[in-house]
Amino acid sequence: MSYLAEKQEVKPVSASSANRFGALQNPDPDGFYGQFGGAFIPEMLHPNVEELRNCYLQILESEDFQTEFRHLLKDYAGRATPLYYAKRLSAHYGTKIYLKREDLCHTGAHKVNNTIGQILLAQRLGKRRIIAETGAGQHGVATATVCALMGLECVVYMGALDIERQAPNVARMRMLGATVVPAKSGNQTLKDATNEAIRDWICNPTDTHYIIGSVVGPHPYPDLVARLQSVISEEIRAQMLEKEGIANPTAIIACVGGGSNAAGAFYHYIEETDVRLIGAEAAGHGVDTGETAATIALGKPGILHGSLSMLIQDGDGQVIEPYSISAGLDYPGVGPLHASLGGSGRATYLPVTDQEALAAAFQLARLEGIIPALETAHALAVLEKEKFEKNDVVVICLSGRGDKDLGTYTTNLTP
Repeated sequence: MSYLAEKQEVKPVSASSANRFGALQNPDPDGFYGQFGGAFIPEMLHPNVEELRNCYLQILESEDFQTEFRHLLKDYAGRATPLYYAKRLSAHYGTKIYLKREDLCHTGAHKVNNTIGQILLAQRLGKRRIIAETGAGQHGVATATVCALMGLECVVYMGALDIERQAPNVARMRMLGATVVPAKSGNQTLKDATNEAIRDWICNPTDTHYIIGSVVGPHPYPDLVARLQSVISEEIRAQMLEKEGIANPTAIIACVGGGSNAAGAFYHYIEETDVRLIGAEAAGHGVDTGETAATIALGKPGILHGSLSMLIQDGDGQVIEPYSISAGLDYPGVGPLHASLGGSGRATYLPVTDQEALAAAFQLARLEGIIPALETAHALAVLEKEKFEKNDVVVICLSGRGDKDLGTYTTNLTP
């Protein structure tokens, strides 16, 4: 079922014929960012999604929610995260590079911003059971963490392959009291975990809230998650004024799978067209190899997990299984906000291969003493692809730390 069956026709998006750039920051009342978004859902999910759609803005904008949310971000999650001037990295590339240190958040990534907000929302809706999907495990850990804090039941769906390659995060979730359920269909990664979580939600509509971890899914999830993650760009603006005397950097770079850290880093700059917005998506072994997750580069409009966006699909419209060395970017779609930003030309999305990401991760470790998540490493690799001038100011969203990826890094370690 769709709220908007009449909007299922997809038309080409262009900067001149689609939305104003400013209109891309938030969706229209029906959940569309230009041509992308909406809520395309089965009948059995309609009550769950409709409840959220009717309540989320009122709850998020209420004084009591904002007071509790800001308190927990500051005193529990450890915000504001630093905007760190990477001196040696800057010298290497001949430009000013700042790292927005989301890796220093409690749980080690930006994901906790969203889970704190959504669990506060769930409590106000009377939900006592929380479910989530996870790829790299950071969203699962963040969900399990806040559930433990609030005394709520937590079930996390995770692809069986991702459970193997992200073992440290699986152990963390279980230690926090979460039940981790392997998804064994498909290629046993993030897409399949999402499918299982949706099935659970259909079966448990009354007491359960589904915390989607990225800016994907049916409306209102893309907008809900973007608003909760927008604390990232809110802080960047204030910190840029403090460190450089200007609010706007030359460019903001972030990795994009579904795209939550990028949505948060871009959010307050979407209308600031002097700021370049650059997303890095996972090219896997290469865009043309068939083993890739480069959705913007290869995708076509289609519907997956409740929204109309860009998907990697074959000529019959069937989703092609994605591949990336990074579990958090191993997804065949992208959030509708990013599909719209890319289609309008407001943002640029560059494919980054496994090897390029690995090289960028080792470079940051050896120049700055920071081991990034494999997801973040894709954003860092953009520095090899884009040329910046000496006086440019580049902000990279360092979305997560690399502890969870040490097994992969060790396998690829060279003297």
